[in-house]
Amino acid sequence: MTTTAYGLQHIKKEIQHLPNEQLAELMLRLARYKKENKELLAYLLFEAHDEAAFIEKVKAEAGFMFSQLSSLSYNAAKGMRKILRLLSKYTKFMASKGAEIELLINFCENYLEYADKRTSYKPLRLILIRQVEKTRGLIDKLHEDLQFDYQDSYNKLISDAESKLGWFKKNDHLL
Repeated sequence: MTTTAYGLQHIKKEIQHLPNEQLAELMLRLARYKKENKELLAYLLFEAHDEAAFIEKVKAEAGFMFSQLSSLSYNAAKGMRKILRLLSKYTKFMASKGAEIELLINFCENYLEYADKRTSYKPLRLILIRQVEKTRGLIDKLHEDLQFDYQDSYNKLISDAESKLGWFKKNDHLL
C-alpha cells in the first residue's frame, strides 16, 4: 500500500478551509519533527519582521565562527563549510536574493580576514572562489537598479582579495 503524495496546491486549498485552532495544532506538530522546521517557524514568527536586524545577527554569528577557526587548512575548510551551511539555511528562510548577496559578501570578507593567506590547500582556496562566483551570479540575476547597489561592495571585495591573496586573480571575477 502506498500513500498519495499531494502537491502544494492541494495542501494550500485544504489549509484555507481549516479553523485557526486546528491550523496552529498542525504547525506545532510539523515543527516537532524537524529541527529546521522549528527554526523556520521561529524565524517567521519572531525575526521576519526585521530582516536587517536578522542579517546583522547572522553576520555576527558567522564572524564569531570565523574567529574560532583552526589554523590547520583542513580543519579551517571544514569550519568554513559549516558556516556556509548555516548561511544557506538562513538565506533559505529569508528567501531574499539581496540578503543572500549581503551574507555571501560578508562571508568572503571574513574569509579574507581570518583565512590563512599563504595556504596552498586547494579546497580552502576553492571555497572563496565558489562563493565569489555565486555572488557574481546572484548579482547578475538582479534588476539593474539593485545590481548597482551591490556592484561597489562586490568590486571592493574582489580588489581586496587580489591585494591580500597572491593566487586570486581580479580579472577573472569582475562584473
